Amino acid sequence: MNLAPLDTLSLETPAPHVLVVRLNRPEVSNALNTQMGLDLYSVWTGLFQDPGDIRCVVFAAAGERAFCGGGDLKERNGMTDEAWRRQHEIFERAFWAQIDCPIPIIAAVSGHAYAGGLEMVLASDFAYGADHARFALTEVTIGIMPGAGGTQTLPRVVGERRAKEIILAGKPFTAQQAADWGILNRVCTREELWPAVMETATAIAGNAPLSVRQAKKSIHFGLQMDIRTALRFEIEAYNHLVGTEDRIEGIRSFNEKRKPVFKGR
Repeated sequence: MNLAPLDTLSLETPAPHVLVVRLNRPEVSNALNTQMGLDLYSVWTGLFQDPGDIRCVVFAAAGERAFCGGGDLKERNGMTDEAWRRQHEIFERAFWAQIDCPIPIIAAVSGHAYAGGLEMVLASDFAYGADHARFALTEVTIGIMPGAGGTQTLPRVVGERRAKEIILAGKPFTAQQAADWGILNRVCTREELWPAVMETATAIAGNAPLSVRQAKKSIHFGLQMDIRTALRFEIEAYNHLVGTEDRIEGIRSFNEKRKPVFKGR
């Protein structure tokens, strides 16, 4: 995985096999502009093509006030219809690449996540959030609608009726409500958020990487199938692990009463 600097993101590896992808435009609430869309697409596709030794991603943001306030409306001011559509296709591809990323992605929501910011949280595998954070899909208040997955990912998490209320009213809701509705897995204080996220990320990164990827794939695609087909898909994913070195190492380490050393092979 190439960790070269990007214009709108910072990348770091604070723990073995854990990559932190951080939105890095805090002066404008980490608003999503064209370059950020390109940078995000580059990171997510890079993890698909060559993850190297990365086994878990923490998706975070600079600053504590906002995770992401949504699209950069100053950049969009005065855009032609064609330019708007071209820009939005970049965002679409970035969000789809995030959803398709084979590496688990944990969103660490340190501040407000509105519009495209909340859609990025929903495109992650799961999320922890600070208790002061607020969430909303506000697109209908400015004449558009969620277009980076929000009308599809949100109802799959919170249910159709709750999703309609959130999207059609465009009103913010609290971190505790986000947790009650299944958007956040855990609500933390400002001080607790990062240690809690890193504890989970390092636990994931310490497990057999091929097993983690196959399990993620089985959950993601299985939920799009009928139960009988999904069970068959799960077995196919399972059987890919039987012949791996990591499976042998896992059984051997258990019997030798030691910590396994997984190689991703």
